[in-house]
Formats: sequence, structure tokens, C-alpha cells
Amino acid sequence: MRAIEITRPGPPDVLRLCERPQPELKPGEVLIKVHAAGVNRPDVIQRLGHYPVPPGASDLPGLEVAGEIVDGDLSGTALKKGDLVCALVQGGGYAEYCAAPAMQCLPVPAGLSAVEAASLPETFFTVWSNVFDRARLSGDETILVQGGTSGIGVTAIQIAAAFGHRVFATAGSDEKCRACEALGASRAINYRSEDFVEVVKSETAGKGVDVILDMVGGDYVPREINCLADDGRLAVIALLGGSKATVDLGQVLRRRLTITGSTLRPRSVAFKADIAGKLREHVWPLLEAKRVKPVIFKVFPLEEAVQAHTLMEASTHIGKIVLEVS
Repeated sequence: MRAIEITRPGPPDVLRLCERPQPELKPGEVLIKVHAAGVNRPDVIQRLGHYPVPPGASDLPGLEVAGEIVDGDLSGTALKKGDLVCALVQGGGYAEYCAAPAMQCLPVPAGLSAVEAASLPETFFTVWSNVFDRARLSGDETILVQGGTSGIGVTAIQIAAAFGHRVFATAGSDEKCRACEALGASRAINYRSEDFVEVVKSETAGKGVDVILDMVGGDYVPREINCLADDGRLAVIALLGGSKATVDLGQVLRRRLTITGSTLRPRSVAFKADIAGKLREHVWPLLEAKRVKPVIFKVFPLEEAVQAHTLMEASTHIGKIVLEVS
């Protein structure tokens, strides 16, 4: 099969089209003939040499795919050969064939193309796990999404808004802010010209937000603590601004704040299967009703993975970047 491999840690041009054997399946896995694969920030971090591949996972990049099941262990599932699915995987997505745990496969939502479906798993699994399971967003609570036009951001804004939550989001330009508001954010904040703490406090009559989804870390963390409501929860899922922060633990104690974080890739199949079930029940109907939509910025052929990563690093995109496999 054709695949994209990382020849050594480095810039986008270390990605190379190569020939690899088709994956050998383990018990509980299916073989997917890949039609499209999503490109995500962790792929870039892996390419740079800062995101080790979990033991037993493919060294090829790619954490989400959509395509046709052509072989594998279908026991205990409702899946069958020929089904069109999208799947969260630990690696190997940038290829013509990919192995995926059957329990991490979801049907392509009715009305969506393979390209659109390939943009879903990594961000939808991540958002559900962190916003709804870990940070427990519920009722009439509010949320601030940092990086609102990233793949994670456009997903979090839409799902939270569809569930009736008031959503704030940050972005790096007025154009991106308008895009966030078009997706359902009640107020988008241009972090280059506005202070998100001041805006959130002003918009919530001084209360702050109940949940923050943070992909920055670093010096954002103390500012985020300042704009959390009492009993608020901060969920950290990436560290684009650095892994070190100075935290006022007095505020954490007095205001009963929670700071949590997670990475999805090394978690067990059973853990991810539980998320898949929740997505199928609560979010897939929203996709099929078009109340939540995939946001695709650009599609590249598989062999143009270098250009896809260059675009990802430029951070000019709004939504997802996808590789299409011919």
C-alpha cells in the first residue's frame, strides 16, 4: 500500500510517500480501505519528534480515517464488511489501508461524504471526553473555547451550542472571530486586540465561565483561573504556549476550582469505545440533522501531505485539513 512516513524528526518535507505492507490485524481490529484521513496538530508534533508513538501502534502519522471495512474481527459489533465507517486510531491513518479497533468505529453519518467523516473522530472524541466527561459541562453552564477556529475549536463550539450552552471563543483575527460566531459562539474574542479575561467577566456580569477548554497552557493558565466562575473547571488538552504555569492555589481552594487535563491517544480501547457509544447516542443525531456540521478548510491528495502540514503550521485555516486517498 502507499503511505506517508516520517523519515526523521523535522519540518514538513521530512514526510515522504512510501510503500508499506498492509497492516497486520490484532484481535478486535478491522482493516479499513481508507478514503480520507484527517490532519491534526498531534500529527505535526509527532513529525517534530515530540509525540512518541504508543507501544504497538503504527509509526505512520494519522489519528482518524474514513473508509470501507474490508476485513477483520467483527465479533461483538453490528459492523459488517463493506460498511462505510469513520474511526479513531492510534496511528497509521496516512495510508491506503489502516487497522482500527472495531469498537472505535462509527458509521459515516447519513448525508456526509468520506472526506467530511474523516474530519470527525479525533476532535469529536477529544471534545466529548474533556468537555462533557471530565469537565462535566451541563445544564445552563457557560464555556470558553480557546482556539475557536482549530479543528477542536469548531467542534467544541458547535456541540456546546447545540446543547444550549452559551459559548465564548478566542481567535487570532476578526475574520476568525466572525467564523466562531457563525458556528454558534455568542461572543468571539480577538486575543490579539482584546483581553479574554476582561471580556468574559464583562459578558457574564463578573461571574466568569463554568468551563474552559484550553489548548495553550503556559501563561494562559493563571489568566484562565481568573475568569473561571466559582466551582469552575479548566480542561487542558494541549500545551502550545508551554508546559509551565504559575498557579494561585489560594483561588483554587477558595473558589473550589478544578484543573484537569488528558491525552486521548494512549487510552485503552475500552475507554475510547465508551466515548464512541456516547457520540453515537448524543452527537451523531445532531450531525445527521445538520445542527452540527463538519468544517473542512482544505483537502489535499495523500501525496501532498507536506503541503497539508505546511498549512497546519501556518495556522491560517478555519476548521479541518483532510487528506483524500485516491
